[in-house]
Amino acid sequence: MLRLAAIFAITASLLAGCSDFPALDAAITPTARHAGYPSLMPIDQLMTNAAEVQITEETATTLQARVSHLKARAARLRGPVVDGASRARMRAAMIRHR
Repeated sequence: MLRLAAIFAITASLLAGCSDFPALDAAITPTARHAGYPSLMPIDQLMTNAAEVQITEETATTLQARVSHLKARAARLRGPVVDGASRARMRAAMIRHR
């Protein structure tokens, strides 16, 4: 049985190695293919743009509220999936149908 599994695994590996890859060259549009390289920007301009985007107190408050909501949701999901009364009914039905 182990030998059969090994032969199957080797055969599957060899067949996967022989498969054709999808034509990725067709995914690039002619416009993109002939486009020039992106222009480089001075670091000072990049740093100025980065300084404009900052986390504010409102952002932190919103993020903390989201974290609290997700933690509460996770706590609810940790509980039992089937309540005790339903579980008892299912067990009784299983015993009846044996």
